[in-house]
Amino acid sequence: MIEAICDRFGIGGAVRASATKAHKSCSHIAYPAQERVKLAVLSAFLDEGVAEHDLWGTTGYGYGDSARERYESLLCRIFATERTLARLSFASGTQAIVTALAACTPAGRTLLSITGKPYDTLRNAIVTAPHALVNTGIAYRETAFASDGSTASFDFDAIERELHDESIATVFVQRSRGYAPRVSANVESCEAAIRFVKARRSDVAVLVDNCYGELVEDREPTHAGADLAIGSLIKNLGGGLAPAGAYVTGRSDLVERVAARHYAPGLGDALGPTLGMGRALLQGLFYAPLVVEQSLRGLDFAAALFAELGFEVDPPAGQPRTDIVQAIRLGNADRLSRFAEALQGAMPVNARFRPQPGAVPGYVDPVIMSSGAFVSGATIELSCDAPLREPFEVYLQGGVMAEHTMLGALFAARAVCA
Repeated sequence: MIEAICDRFGIGGAVRASATKAHKSCSHIAYPAQERVKLAVLSAFLDEGVAEHDLWGTTGYGYGDSARERYESLLCRIFATERTLARLSFASGTQAIVTALAACTPAGRTLLSITGKPYDTLRNAIVTAPHALVNTGIAYRETAFASDGSTASFDFDAIERELHDESIATVFVQRSRGYAPRVSANVESCEAAIRFVKARRSDVAVLVDNCYGELVEDREPTHAGADLAIGSLIKNLGGGLAPAGAYVTGRSDLVERVAARHYAPGLGDALGPTLGMGRALLQGLFYAPLVVEQSLRGLDFAAALFAELGFEVDPPAGQPRTDIVQAIRLGNADRLSRFAEALQGAMPVNARFRPQPGAVPGYVDPVIMSSGAFVSGATIELSCDAPLREPFEVYLQGGVMAEHTMLGALFAARAVCA
């Protein structure tokens, strides 16, 4: 396949030689977690008993929407949780996270992030925006989060000191690196942190931002003791088909709080139409394990290719992954722009567009991104984002077909190394 791509698109020289080596080095990589994830999702569907009439859903208020009910029940099975709120009316994972944080942290109480500074748009919603959570009577603090090589490192001493404060109601964990030069936290490291918190403050709710991480490992944060896991439906779980939405899954009482915050107190989760999108949601979830595996295969090739070309990558090819984000350190803004422009040329939609750095709500620095997804913003489809700031890393995401990610990586490598 690599030789065929290089022949078809005239890729030669050092990039072609490096691609051949990268592909050879990746050919032995196995994905055992994905085999177990596939079995778990297949089992969930067979145990659930989805019927054809469950695919269509409702309009209006959405009372008795069987597509929604089946979909949320499936997520409960996959995440081993009591209750799920998965709704098209969540426009993004960030909206669902902020809704959950606000619902679980009463006014006068404190929210503690134990993975350091949250990603830009979330920190903006918590701290700096005109209607941020801190302006509603919620206090916010954070403890440092460092990485030792490829290992997530929580500051347990600082966490313990913070937990002496009885005002802390909610602990927040950001599993993925987001768009920042930090390591992503795997489920095992999250489990250690969750147990540490619960051993000292069983009354504190632990909420995990699970965006980009679903189905990458064979366990989810809720298997590791998280009270809630929250994420987007147009990332991993959407399988490239879900048209919109986000989910919150975990303890029933906390999901009820989130539903009351999202809709209205007293309405609970009884409404919320799927608007005929039930088939896409359910089919996307069925395909999701396969799509996530394809994404991981493509990202491993991209990591191996850029490492062969002399760039720093995280994680390296073949290292166990906990999300679908590949960091590539390019070193300067010009290379970031060339990478994004070339990747755009490989997109199935808007391939002739030329991305430009610009302001993005919630980001202090200009951001350049490339995306040509069939579902707008679906980062399970191939895309990249790069804030124009030190250390000038680009964050490559997704890819529903490994060969498509390989093509995009080759285009980007040719442009960067020109």
